[in-house]
Amino acid sequence: MSDKSQVYVDADACPVKDEVVRVAGRHGLVVTFVANFGLRPSRDPMIRNVVVAQGADAADDWIVEKVAAGDIVITSDIPLAGRALAKGATVLGPTGRPFTESSIGMALAMRELNQHLRETGESRGINAGFTPKDRQSFLQALDQAALKAKRR
Repeated sequence: MSDKSQVYVDADACPVKDEVVRVAGRHGLVVTFVANFGLRPSRDPMIRNVVVAQGADAADDWIVEKVAAGDIVITSDIPLAGRALAKGATVLGPTGRPFTESSIGMALAMRELNQHLRETGESRGINAGFTPKDRQSFLQALDQAALKAKRR
């Protein structure tokens, strides 16, 4: 385990990359963006980009292999959130919603139900749009998580 907490971002389709960089920079935390495709390079030594092989869970597997207790993971992927929680990480969705030990079971169950409804045609699976309020909630949640990580 590193002596300093880090932030890992499931960067494929993540709408809050700039916000992560801004908050982590204020708190002096290293950020690692992990994706299946090219990422915008950064000259900031606190920003790392990792491009993994194509595959359904390649980015998730890489994050889970590296994450440690006290780190922060940013993802909207519920199974990845569960795996990161099991390793002691703080996990936030891009809307600022925290995934916790007490909420991950219901989140996984709802994911399964929604997948079933999409497969049977009972739902079109349209997600709500990302709003400025979501962005603000994320900024606040990440700032709190970063403060907590620095205190550990």
